[in-house]
Amino acid sequence: MEAEGDKKQQKSGGGEMTVVRGLDVPRYMGRWYEIASFPSFFEPRDGRNTRATYALQEDGATVHVLNETWSKGKRDYIEGTAYKADPGSDEAKLKVKFYLPPFLPIIPVVGDYWVLYVDDDYHVALVGEPRRKSLFILCRKTSIDEEVYSQLVERAKEEGYDVSKLRRTPQDDPPPESDAAPTDTKGGWWFKSLFGK
Repeated sequence: MEAEGDKKQQKSGGGEMTVVRGLDVPRYMGRWYEIASFPSFFEPRDGRNTRATYALQEDGATVHVLNETWSKGKRDYIEGTAYKADPGSDEAKLKVKFYLPPFLPIIPVVGDYWVLYVDDDYHVALVGEPRRKSLFILCRKTSIDEEVYSQLVERAKEEGYDVSKLRRTPQDDPPPESDAAPTDTKGGWWFKSLFGK
């Protein structure tokens, strides 16, 4: 697998990291299914069908982010925005901003979203961040070819990630519709996730 527009990027905390340059942002928009990730307190521990949907806003610079997951038959979600960390750079380094807790959005939480790899067809992607504390393997479909998955895991390992932390995300096929299940509007999932329930 050859990455599109790779660049070696020096980062704090250990060595060089490959970051995509010249990301075609409009092509990157749309729905991505989470094939595997490092566990995060943003997601329920028993979450499944986790996915992200990106939509470029009218300003051409801001991306609307919708992260969804299903837990105990209910749809949990959080919305936010993403934007380039350095508008003058062609590096695929984004900042993602969410407001927490979701039922009373008052605390802004900003994270890094670095596209480490995307294939030429924009069908699979590897996403991380400078501290190597989060990692996502994404695909346009709910499943991924095992050989491709293994190559992405190996690529992450080469970038210094502890791939033993990766957890496969259960995905149903076909995926659930957003309005086909009750939605947790009280944010209980967030508290449960935060406290490791």
